[in-house]
Amino acid sequence: MSIIEILLKEIEQEAQITRKMLSIVPDDKYDWKPHPKSMSIKQLATHIAELPGWITMAITTDGLDFAANPYNPEDINNTTDLLALFEKNYTDGRAQLQATNEDILQQPWVLRNGDQIILSQNKYETVRVSISQTIHHRAQLGVFLRLLNIPIPGSYGPSADEM
Repeated sequence: MSIIEILLKEIEQEAQITRKMLSIVPDDKYDWKPHPKSMSIKQLATHIAELPGWITMAITTDGLDFAANPYNPEDINNTTDLLALFEKNYTDGRAQLQATNEDILQQPWVLRNGDQIILSQNKYETVRVSISQTIHHRAQLGVFLRLLNIPIPGSYGPSADEM
């Protein structure tokens, strides 16, 4: 199995879990946050829905400069639109990954903020970071939802709510 085939299998498995988690975000809780320093559910869920787009960005660009391209998240206010954003980014990221080759994945990719280098790695590593970030932020969302007493779906087996 090639690296690309392994990545495609992994992003499909993670997409199934992510869909389940995003689908239970209640429309009336988008402004809720567990702590003043935390993101709101809207900010967190939107970020999760956008992360598959980093696969596209990793493959089609040589990097991202936040100084030249400030982060402007989509304005999502309901779960239907949230899932649509996720599907759009996932479909595009998956298509870009299918169409690329392993030589491209070895090319350098840099995340920066002006002169400050945040990450300097290859495109494969950037794809992996997007997968890892999805898993990380999805777990955060699970905690947010748990604090709201919303039953959590299982990720890699049944959750306590499903037992």
